[in-house]
Amino acid sequence: MPNEHASTLRAQWLGQQLREMREKSRLTLRDVGECLNRNASTVSRIESGMLPARVPEVLTYLDVCGIDDPKRRDDLKTMAQDVWQKGWWDGLAANVAASLIDWIWLESRATAIDSFQDSVIPGLLQTRTYAETVIRAADEDLADDQLHRFVDLRMTRQQRLSQPDPIRLSVIINEGALRRMVGGPETMRAQLAHLREMAGWPNVEIMILPFTAGAHASPNGAFDVFRMRRPYPPAGCISTVVGTVVVEGEKADSLHQRYNRLRRAALRNGAVQRVLFDLEARLE
Repeated sequence: MPNEHASTLRAQWLGQQLREMREKSRLTLRDVGECLNRNASTVSRIESGMLPARVPEVLTYLDVCGIDDPKRRDDLKTMAQDVWQKGWWDGLAANVAASLIDWIWLESRATAIDSFQDSVIPGLLQTRTYAETVIRAADEDLADDQLHRFVDLRMTRQQRLSQPDPIRLSVIINEGALRRMVGGPETMRAQLAHLREMAGWPNVEIMILPFTAGAHASPNGAFDVFRMRRPYPPAGCISTVVGTVVVEGEKADSLHQRYNRLRRAALRNGAVQRVLFDLEARLE
């Protein structure tokens, strides 16, 4: 049986494609099950993502549904390979929520991320001390060793920005997050200086939504939009206190539109550097 962490967003996306393909071909779960040597209940679990499909099963799906388009076959084969592909995060499953594993996988697949952060600095731009402070504040009962694992995880995720083919990161930070005193003056000075440095990276864009912008396009808080290569669609992520909500299709498009509206109201380039430098100087 597959391990529990294999049944993730990857498996759900693949299962959704298989179900849509089967239904379009007017085949029943039993019809496909006979070709897979599986019962209808097992086929249903594959299509729901509870039981990730393997490459031979996907190829059988394609054959029984009469799909001969090479691009379509390659896309679904890629998705099936990704379901079982091991990543550096595999050993974290016992200690990290499945929704965070999904988030990490989206980052690993994304070519670009648009991120609006309302109350904290984005995780991909946090210093170690700042990250430790906000993680501890979110869960004061967290054991020290677990805290250090979470901080190490966040630092490892940041390597995605400096790889040979780096992700493009665009962030809009609410001014309040920059003024919030996290961990004391020394921690905040280091964090603001780090943001000023990162703003100079060619693949990183940092913007600030100033208080003077007034009411804005995301009054309910932070979100991220991930853009990925084929065969994956754009996806949006919204963090909540009970986990992460992942959306695609029109809902992901809606988040992207909100981001563009926030972008029009945000400070950029030199104005951002001046704000960060001024805030840092006030902490001297």
